[in-house]
Amino acid sequence: MSTTQMLIAGFGGQGILFAGKFLAYKGLVEEKEVSWLPSYGPEMRGGTASCSVIISDEPVGSPIVSTPDVLVAMNLPSLDKYEATVAPGGKIFVDSTLIERKVNRTDVEVYYIPATRLASDNNMPTLANMIIAGKLLSVTNGFSDEGINAALKKVISAKRADMLETNLKAMQIGAEN
Repeated sequence: MSTTQMLIAGFGGQGILFAGKFLAYKGLVEEKEVSWLPSYGPEMRGGTASCSVIISDEPVGSPIVSTPDVLVAMNLPSLDKYEATVAPGGKIFVDSTLIERKVNRTDVEVYYIPATRLASDNNMPTLANMIIAGKLLSVTNGFSDEGINAALKKVISAKRADMLETNLKAMQIGAEN
């Protein structure tokens, strides 16, 4: 049995919930059992946001992720709050453009991705979330073009269909960095 528990956290407006929904849909289109649980403060944009995603070969009993296998921290308060909760042997993905400090733990794999800078440099300032998602999928061997395309088509609204290629490009940038 394979189960991966993920926690994606940052400020509202960084696309935290979108990235989590994308990962959940990717699990669904690959016929996995999935749980997606968004959480955000009352401020929304600029407030705190997090998203728990569980992808498993077996039914998911609870959507609560208290000891994630994977943490995506897109701001310093999120890294400060959740770093200690990651399971030993887990993975932490850090947006190193916005987080200057290093992860204190030595029992986890850490990936520093300058996602916000890469997004800005590539004229896609709202897609740092998808750059990190691309890195996450490349590291966890989940980068399959079919699954990514199908999941993006589920989460990108019809009125934003023109963003499909840009999201794919952002994920490729993440996978290569």
